[in-house]
Amino acid sequence: MAVHTSRTAAQAAGDTNVARGRGRGGLKHALATHWYAWTMVAPVALVLGVIIGWPLVRGIYLSLTDANERNVARTIGANTIEASYEFVGLDNYTAVLSDPVFWQRLVWTVVWTVVCVSVTFALGLALANMLNRNFRGRGFYRMALILPWAVPGFVSVFAWRFLFNRDNGILNKVLEGGGIAAVPWLDDPTWAKLSVITVNVWLGVPFMMVALLGGLQSIPGELYEAAEMDGAGAWQRFRHITLPGLRSVSMTVILLSTIWTFNMFPVIFLLTRGGPGDSTEILVTQAFREAFVSSPRDFAGSATWGVLILALLMIFALVYRRSLRKQGEVW
Repeated sequence: MAVHTSRTAAQAAGDTNVARGRGRGGLKHALATHWYAWTMVAPVALVLGVIIGWPLVRGIYLSLTDANERNVARTIGANTIEASYEFVGLDNYTAVLSDPVFWQRLVWTVVWTVVCVSVTFALGLALANMLNRNFRGRGFYRMALILPWAVPGFVSVFAWRFLFNRDNGILNKVLEGGGIAAVPWLDDPTWAKLSVITVNVWLGVPFMMVALLGGLQSIPGELYEAAEMDGAGAWQRFRHITLPGLRSVSMTVILLSTIWTFNMFPVIFLLTRGGPGDSTEILVTQAFREAFVSSPRDFAGSATWGVLILALLMIFALVYRRSLRKQGEVW
């Protein structure tokens, strides 16, 4: 019995060593076989590490200090002043999380993100369904609807800012022509929020539409034909074929759109500067304000806001990923 047990243990140890050898051999084989691919990817990985990794580490470090424009290293004329900021631990996080401003910005950021993503997805899905059909001029309509995506974002925002101008904007001129008083698009908190949401939706619909249109074209047409032969109506076909067929694409574009909208600095800053007052300020514009507008410029505070934004998005991504796994989606 003892001999048999010792042989079994030896066999198990041998199997483990073989598995390790195969693992090392598999890695060596992959490197040897796909060396060209690894060579091509390595510079990109290095550049991303420098561009993203170093600022991220630096930002986390600054968030644990009291760095501002008065105590960082700087050069004045021929004199070089060394940095004198100190490590303060989690004091910055305690200060930000106990500040009502943070929670106000967070609530509006969440509302802004949910509304923008929901409306963008609904419009993108509707337009994708329309463009997935054969009709005259479909190519022209596709090009016209993708146009906002082709125009640089800051150009689009400045164009919308001109449209929203209270005195000379085209929108108010049209309203005045119909006998309607001018609307304070960017001067009233409620109208300003509706304006930034409108612009962001206008910028986001093309991406959503193109992605969902690709998903629609991957659904076999035989499914619709079989459902129609079985007497399924348009809504039933949409509910039981289109939506399940778009699930994987939808989950991906919703995640990407949420991250982009949560951090959509250009639309807010270029259109309203966070105003009127601070009614349209979101987390990322507040972080910018801490670093470049406040006096003295608070680099540690801005870094703290940035790290908290990253943490919130990571938590959302993890919860989102877990929900997808429960639904049986692979991600």
